[in-house]
Amino acid sequence: MDELTDEQWMARARDLAVARKGADPANTPIAAIIVRDGQMLAHGVNRTAERCDATAHAEVMAIRAAGEAIGAMRFPGTTLYSTLQPCGMCTMASIWAGISRIVYGAGRGDVHSMYFEDRHLSTLDFVVDAYKDDLTLSGGVLSHDCARLYYRPWDTVPEEQQAND
Repeated sequence: MDELTDEQWMARARDLAVARKGADPANTPIAAIIVRDGQMLAHGVNRTAERCDATAHAEVMAIRAAGEAIGAMRFPGTTLYSTLQPCGMCTMASIWAGISRIVYGAGRGDVHSMYFEDRHLSTLDFVVDAYKDDLTLSGGVLSHDCARLYYRPWDTVPEEQQAND
């Protein structure tokens, strides 16, 4: 069997987000998949509200599951696919886990600003500031399909639904 493309893995992440969280932006349907050598090691969906845990982002949930699956805290040679550009916390967790590639769907410009830090830090800034030349970022994979899952830049979102205020 041929290895899946970035688009195919992202489609799987998008489908996982919808299957587990639905397509309503109010439910924050973010999903992440970690892949090594063409095989899925682990996956996760955003569980912050369900677990009352601000760190239970999809990427962190996938990193935790991958660590349990392989019995190690670092997994170089892996790719993390996320339906939304990872925040700073998730990017730093990826660095600590030794992930080699981050591929994301919807980026900062595709979605409402509530999904990102107020200071407009970029995921790339964290990688550069950590002096990581062994981690690459690719964005915009199926960005339109992924962005439809989230509040868009022009949407009016009630304050009580905004986490990064």
